[in-house]
Amino acid sequence: MKNEAEAQDESQKNVSKVTRPKRPDWLKVRAPTSKSYHSIKEMLGGLNLATVCQEAICPNIEECWSGGTATFMLMGDTCTRACRFCAVKTGNPKGVLDLEEPTKVGYAISQMNLDYVVLTSVDRDDLPDLGAEHFAKTIEVIKKNNPKMIVEVLTPDFNAIPELVERIIEAKPDVFAHNIETTEALTPRVRDRRSQYRKSLKTLELAKKVNPKQYTKTSIMLGLEERDEDILQAMKDLRDVDCNVITFGQYLAPTNRHKKYLPIVEYVHPDKFNHWKKVADEMGFLYCASGPLVRSSYRAGEFFMKGVIEKEREATLRRPHYPTLES
Repeated sequence: MKNEAEAQDESQKNVSKVTRPKRPDWLKVRAPTSKSYHSIKEMLGGLNLATVCQEAICPNIEECWSGGTATFMLMGDTCTRACRFCAVKTGNPKGVLDLEEPTKVGYAISQMNLDYVVLTSVDRDDLPDLGAEHFAKTIEVIKKNNPKMIVEVLTPDFNAIPELVERIIEAKPDVFAHNIETTEALTPRVRDRRSQYRKSLKTLELAKKVNPKQYTKTSIMLGLEERDEDILQAMKDLRDVDCNVITFGQYLAPTNRHKKYLPIVEYVHPDKFNHWKKVADEMGFLYCASGPLVRSSYRAGEFFMKGVIEKEREATLRRPHYPTLES
């Protein structure tokens, strides 16, 4: 009888024998070349700031940086969780935290001519509050420096602890995002064991409980052998917690190591992405960005949300304010 090590070796050999699909023409990604990209990269390096655009090897980095959007990754570049799809390194930061980071991020934003900023972070299970206070302080610094700045946050699940999610919402982000990443059936294979499907849904639900008017958002990767019925169920689950925005993108293994442990099963055709966008529209999502190169932080989606939020702000300013009569 084979021992566990032998069984794992054989399983890995079988994975390596799987025929990998050929990368199609519609997934061409060009390396960033603009001067603005390189100047921003140099400035961020000088401040010792990380962006998910760089750490996650995003294919849209030049489009976003030159178009007024950037995604900052808070609390370092080492994640305490090990999701198989992710390019961010895994380890134990041992409680180390740059307390000046909120101020540094605020300065970087002022130098980048941004009107829409996305804040995300690594998971920090090593911190008592999982990093919620640091995250919230960064939002507050940005809002204080520029009240008109639109701030979207893409947060960890904070273990779906109500007071931690509440702290983020109290800081008044314009959009609260948390990614379920994949279907419930594929979650154990794709995500860290602590990053659970139902926990992610609960996190999105908690954000709405704190502020029912809060815009919420999530993202799903395709190309991992997900079944249509499971995607549809995930969309229903998201609508049940009143999630407003959903994005669909192609899973692209960022390194050869990822290709080995979480291989691309399928390059999903753009027609299929269009199908899911249509379904999302019919199900009542406020907005859906769906395409092979779409990522959770995606310029087109942010442009749409910017329009919605600015209209809402204008409507608030136009509302009549009646004086109160004191007896």
